[in-house]
Amino acid sequence: MTNMEKTSVLVTGGNKGLGLETARRLGELGWTVFLGSRDEERGRAAADKLAAQGAHVVMVPLDVNSDASVAAALQLIRAHTDRLDVLVNNAGAPGHLVPPANATVEDIHPVFDTNVYGPIRVTHAFLPLLEAAENPRVVMVTSAGGSFSVVTDPEQPVSKMHELAYSTSKAALNMVTVRYAQALPKIKFNATTPGEVANRKFAATDMNNHTGALTVTEGTDSIVRLATLGPDGPTGTFTDRLGPVAW
Repeated sequence: MTNMEKTSVLVTGGNKGLGLETARRLGELGWTVFLGSRDEERGRAAADKLAAQGAHVVMVPLDVNSDASVAAALQLIRAHTDRLDVLVNNAGAPGHLVPPANATVEDIHPVFDTNVYGPIRVTHAFLPLLEAAENPRVVMVTSAGGSFSVVTDPEQPVSKMHELAYSTSKAALNMVTVRYAQALPKIKFNATTPGEVANRKFAATDMNNHTGALTVTEGTDSIVRLATLGPDGPTGTFTDRLGPVAW
């Protein structure tokens, strides 16, 4: 075992966007960063970039849709540490924004695979390492599009985005977060959206063709805050970078 003195974090979807920026910021704190990436080539390039900046980073091939890939990732991380302080379930899929009237199960299923079953698969696999940590935290990167309050507010742009897969998958992820938090009080489970709901702003990423008004760094503010919670921090919450978000 190595690096037991360092705080450790696994970031899924860590090779770009919010995941990469989260990994960079936590690496700057001196943490050991396990950078999960489905695309190994892009993942190694991202890890090399962070390492060149001084971060202690280990690239982890990780497809959250694959049991075998998650099991292999667990084995790799176990070779470095016998505990995991923080898990950031960041990997996500937007789907193809198919209107509800046209949406089929075939349109919905791949989005749920990544946005719902993926975080469950990874969380379940890494629970033993999380439970071995003194102050374990799990951050679920969700969306304001998964909030009933936001989607039913006619002033919110997402209320006019008529699709079925992405918003329902994130609503499901929000419930997953709450149920984990209730059942596993030793671990802090919190959901966050990388935006500012009150100001109707979201972070610029590949998922939205970089049209967001917030920078990727601003988009990770709430992720980093939840990842760095102290022992007295909250669990079972839904927030953005400005504060609580209504469910």
